[in-house]
Amino acid sequence: MATEIRVPTLGESVSEATVGTWFKKVGDTVKADEPLLELETDKVTVEVPSPAAGVLTEIVAANGETVGLGALLGQIDAAA
Repeated sequence: MATEIRVPTLGESVSEATVGTWFKKVGDTVKADEPLLELETDKVTVEVPSPAAGVLTEIVAANGETVGLGALLGQIDAAA
């Protein structure tokens, strides 16, 4: 079953962020709450944790891409 990785709420008045560095690549095994990537705003850099344990199966938002709140960043397959 796939679990979506989405942009979390980043603070008041912040509506978008830039994808910084992905710490994992497609095919890597991840643990729940393990940092997956950094999102950069004009105010802060935030690490996005994994919402579930499994295998990172897709990266939708590449490094340097601007994403809005709730945007899909990638997917994890818990069954893999």
